[in-house]
Amino acid sequence: MSTQHPGAAACRRKFLKYFPQGFIDATYLNWERDYKWESHERWEEALGRAEFRRLLRAGEFAEVAGRAVRVEQRSRHSMIFSFEKMALRDAIKTGEGARLFAEGLYEFLHGAGGAQRKFERWVETVAALPRKQTRVLTWPLVTVFGFIAQPETHIFLKPNVTRTAARAYGFDFHYQSRPNWDTYSNFLQFAETIRRDQRDLKPRDMIDLQSFMWVQGSDEYPDR
Repeated sequence: MSTQHPGAAACRRKFLKYFPQGFIDATYLNWERDYKWESHERWEEALGRAEFRRLLRAGEFAEVAGRAVRVEQRSRHSMIFSFEKMALRDAIKTGEGARLFAEGLYEFLHGAGGAQRKFERWVETVAALPRKQTRVLTWPLVTVFGFIAQPETHIFLKPNVTRTAARAYGFDFHYQSRPNWDTYSNFLQFAETIRRDQRDLKPRDMIDLQSFMWVQGSDEYPDR
């Protein structure tokens, strides 16, 4: 494995210490991948593209929002904090909030235009959602639904873990706390760097790449 990133080999060693068979390791599947993939499968059942479009055309915005929230909440390990869940539930309680969320999420996942335009419009939508107390515009809330719905394309950003992982890898991660395209596109570059450097481990999608980062940056996986 050749790479220009000084920490890539050490990160690989750490990952393989926990999961000797890499991305097909039974423990890896149990701890990291399976529950995320199960969330994706639930999304496909609840809000696959055709069903999502049907609900929007019928004006069932609250149903769309409710299904999206339930898919994430049914995960064995929730990916967003409780305060973010409360903020989102508050935001979609009103008819206008549910409509903004439902239409904006559909455009993000299935709308026309390039990746940058769609992401920026999604950030604007989340920023415009009604706010009761806690802010809705966080990186986890902005990225969790794309990751669940389209794990071949979108990745989930947990700020502290991702910054720690980038430092360990030696990747120059251009993080800004307010969700924005420059940070997200840079994050996608980090994922593609890992995909290239660790290609012999055959990562399947962003679930594997995000999990690799998680092992590097989470307190759940101390160096040993």
